[in-house]
Amino acid sequence: MEEKLWILEDLNMMYIRQIALSLQDSDIQKKIDHEIRMRDGACKLLAACSQRDQALEAAKSLQTCSTRIMAYMSELQKMKEAQVMQKVTRRSSDAGPMDDRLPCKGKVAISDLRIPLMWKDTEYFKNKGELHRCAVFCLLQLGGEIFDTDMVIVDRTLTDICFDNAIVFNEAGPGFELRVELYSCCSEDDYSAGSTPRKLASKLSSSLGRSAGKKLRAAMEPGPCSPVSNGGAAPLLLPVPSVPGPKYHLLAHTTLTLSHVQDSFRTHDLTISEECSYWLPLYGSVCCRLAAQPHCMTQQMMSGCLKVKQCGGDPQSWTKVYAILKGTSLSCYHQQEDVDASVQPAFTIGINKETRIRASEKDPHSKVQNICISNQYGGEEVTHTLTTDSREDTHRWMEAFWQHFYDMSQWKHCCDDLMKIELPSPRKPAPATPKQGSLYHEMGEITLCLLRFALCSRPITTTGEVTGAGALQS
Repeated sequence: MEEKLWILEDLNMMYIRQIALSLQDSDIQKKIDHEIRMRDGACKLLAACSQRDQALEAAKSLQTCSTRIMAYMSELQKMKEAQVMQKVTRRSSDAGPMDDRLPCKGKVAISDLRIPLMWKDTEYFKNKGELHRCAVFCLLQLGGEIFDTDMVIVDRTLTDICFDNAIVFNEAGPGFELRVELYSCCSEDDYSAGSTPRKLASKLSSSLGRSAGKKLRAAMEPGPCSPVSNGGAAPLLLPVPSVPGPKYHLLAHTTLTLSHVQDSFRTHDLTISEECSYWLPLYGSVCCRLAAQPHCMTQQMMSGCLKVKQCGGDPQSWTKVYAILKGTSLSCYHQQEDVDASVQPAFTIGINKETRIRASEKDPHSKVQNICISNQYGGEEVTHTLTTDSREDTHRWMEAFWQHFYDMSQWKHCCDDLMKIELPSPRKPAPATPKQGSLYHEMGEITLCLLRFALCSRPITTTGEVTGAGALQS
């Protein structure tokens, strides 16, 4: 069976390389190859682990690598489908004019993840029954970007599962779908290579009782929530080799979109997996802060020299400025050097969803169209008139304004005010385990640290080779 899985993987890799070659995209192929090497290294480490913490971390790395591989394959397939559709559209003789305007990208950040638990009174308040522990972590996927949180050990003394990681996705579109998956694994003291999942399930089921024990044994076998199986929904791609040791199961998930973005702490519904719902008493919700920063709010979308005539001023009085279109304003400086010197702008013109911009009649003297920007202030309309040195510059500014308004219409409330995004938090060091007095155990801890470093840094050269600690599994 193991040989058949490897043959299937080789065939799939040939298919993937053919797609990448046809798309002339070697970067995504390098990412897939890199994750496969990391996954193979995690498998070897998991098979050699004798300590609980080592085995749980190795199993977590294995799950993360497998999810990244599937995500990259999905992105590759989408790129191929888009290429085919583009060719079909070009060949279509009756295809009408297409609007090629695309919204800007942006940053999406999720932080302060909290998942409340709902223990029974006898378990939490009276502290009765055997104390069982679960290792949990979250995988967060947005397009081809996948991040994992730190692993947390949960027992009945906790009322919430808390993940302190702040995770930022840098290339999100306004139609993004951020999938949050909660994975869980029953934590036991003995996770040596000899403790197979079947033996572990029998050991746990004897202490949990007949009913819960049956569910536990079923979960320890490859099933719908296991990374070894896809639930029979589709042909299995790049299967994970069967390795003795702990396996994580999908406990719950949710998908967050632009409508969930809010510059504050908010509660969202959580879909609990029926097959694995008994692992932890989830309340059915997840709390987090989801923020977004469109590039149109943080980057210069257009800049250049303009002449400005303010409403009510002398018709012949024009002020020459260096203007920058960014966020909800057009900032006007006396000279370009003021921008580099961080000098405050001489004045700003509001640019928001209520702003009206139009091109006025051509000036009879310069034969250049003016740009009129109108805003409502206290029930009164204020208009600023802009002009450029050439017709081409006027066209570029008008196009920049239309693109800016389009970006705002797509990102909606995220363009009302600039939301704060926290920097990604550094990884916490792994908890120290007591010395075992054995060189084998110490070497295992060193190997695990090297694997963590390789998974976090992931440096890849232009030739696709992994450098530094990333070459651990080469």
